Amino acid sequence: MELLHLYDFLPSGHGYKIRLLLTQLGMPFERIEINILKNETQTPEFLSKNPNGKIPVLEIEAGKYLAESNAILVYLSEGTEFLPYDRFLRAQVLQWLCFEQYSHEPFIATSRFWISILGKAEEYSEAIKQKRKPGNAALNLMDKHLTSQDFFVGERYTIADIALFAYTHVANEGGFDLTQYPAIQAWIERVKTQPRYISITEA
Repeated sequence: MELLHLYDFLPSGHGYKIRLLLTQLGMPFERIEINILKNETQTPEFLSKNPNGKIPVLEIEAGKYLAESNAILVYLSEGTEFLPYDRFLRAQVLQWLCFEQYSHEPFIATSRFWISILGKAEEYSEAIKQKRKPGNAALNLMDKHLTSQDFFVGERYTIADIALFAYTHVANEGGFDLTQYPAIQAWIERVKTQPRYISITEA
């Protein structure tokens, strides 16, 4: 296999998902920083890799690209302990990946982006307020689920945990109070003890 190339923006939780899994799989890769704040995802060169103009993008081999963080997680985890073989458990992983994209990320990640990445909390104050209720609803659902099990699927650490961990563990940077969710807090600590764990700030 050729060396993987990850086009990434370091503060991004989406890119972090991929860096974390690659590191935990022990797969070497080269990270290429793409500054979304400077519109570097909108250049003709980048758009030739992902016409949707978003990171992360994984170059699997020369000229072969895969976008969308959760799709990349599934691709990389195929045949590993991070993606269950059992059909029902596998479908549950996909269920949580969909939940992350539709019921979690639009509220948790977007609030963090406005507040901590752009530094425009005041400018986006009304929109941030609108994100609070659905964001807390997602966290509450996760917290309830985690009160009865250590990880999201099948009592083992999978890409479902990686996908949800990425933005949940920094939800405070988007104004969400994680002290309200003790089961989530305990799960965050369990994720941090997994082999080859790296933080979101590690390139």
